[in-house]
Amino acid sequence: MKKLLKKLKNKENLNFEESKTAFEILMNGKASDDEIFSFLTLLTAKGEISSEIAGGVHVLRNKSKRVNVDNCVDTCGTGGDGKNTLNISTASALLLSCMGIKIAKHGNKAISSKCGSGDVLERLKIKINLEPKDVEDQINKYNFGFMFAPNYHSAMKYVAPTRKKIGKRTIFNMIGPLSSPALVKRQVVGVYDKKLLKIFGESLKNINIKFAWIVNSEDGLDEISPYTKTNIIQVKKGQISEILIDPKDLKVNAENFKNLIGDNAEFNANKIIDIFKGKDNDFSKAVCLNAAAGLIVSEKHNKFIDAYQNAREHILSGKTYEHLKVIQNG
Repeated sequence: MKKLLKKLKNKENLNFEESKTAFEILMNGKASDDEIFSFLTLLTAKGEISSEIAGGVHVLRNKSKRVNVDNCVDTCGTGGDGKNTLNISTASALLLSCMGIKIAKHGNKAISSKCGSGDVLERLKIKINLEPKDVEDQINKYNFGFMFAPNYHSAMKYVAPTRKKIGKRTIFNMIGPLSSPALVKRQVVGVYDKKLLKIFGESLKNINIKFAWIVNSEDGLDEISPYTKTNIIQVKKGQISEILIDPKDLKVNAENFKNLIGDNAEFNANKIIDIFKGKDNDFSKAVCLNAAAGLIVSEKHNKFIDAYQNAREHILSGKTYEHLKVIQNG
C-alpha cells in the first residue's frame, strides 16, 4: 500500500491492476484508518481516472451479494454535488415504479449530504434492510426494491468510518453507481462533475450496459436540472453519443433553485409525499425530468418531451401516492 500511496502523493495515476490491488487491501480490512484516509483524499486531490474507478468496481462487484431480476433500471447517482437537494433520483425511481418500470434502486444513507436515499426511504416506511430474495420479491410485486449498499457490500464496512470522517465525496461515490448487486443493464447515473461524463460512459460501455444516460447539469447538479441545460452522455448498444437537454425547450418553467434544497429525512420525505399527492412545484418538475430519463433508457419512449409529459401527467394524478401506500403496506 505504501508504494501505491507514494505514487498518488506524486500525483501519478494508478493503472487497473494497481487499483485492484489497492481496493483488495481496503476491502479485506488490511489497511489502517490512516492509509484509507490518505488513499481516498490523495485520489480526490489528484483527480480519479477510469482505470482507478474500474479497479474498484471490479473488486466491489466480486465481493457483492447478488439480486437476480431481469430488465431493471437503477437511478443511483454519485451524490457529492454539495448542493443538499431533495432526494430527486429516489423520488423519480418511485414514480417510475408506479409507471410500470422495474426499479432495482441501489443506495446508502447520508455520507456527503444531510439525507441519503436510505434515510428518506426509511422515513417513508419503505423497507431498506432486505436480503436479495426479499428485494426480488418486492420488485416482482411492486416494481421497486431497494438494495442498501452496506448489506450488499459488506467489505465497505472497513472504509465507512473514514468516509464519514472525510464527509465529502470520494472515489466510492463513483464506484457505487457502477456496482449494482442486480447487475442492471439500464441506468440513469447522475455525476457531480462534468469531467466524469465521458469517464462513466466508457466505464458503462465496458460492463456491457444496454442503455444508460449519464447526466450533469450546468448548475452543478448530479441530476437533470429544471433550471438550466443538462449535459448527457448516452451509452446504447456499445455506442456513445452526446445529448443536451434544455428545460426552456420543454417549457418546464421552474422558478428558483432554492425550491430544491432539502433538509433532514423527515423534511425530504414530506416533500416527496406532497408531490406524489399531486402538488405541482419545482421539485415535482425535477422529479419528472429525471423519471423521463428512466423512461428513455427503459425504451418506453423515444422522445424526451413525450417521456417528460407522461411523467407529469402521472405524478399530477396522485396515483404515485396510492402506489407508495401499497409499497409501505407490503
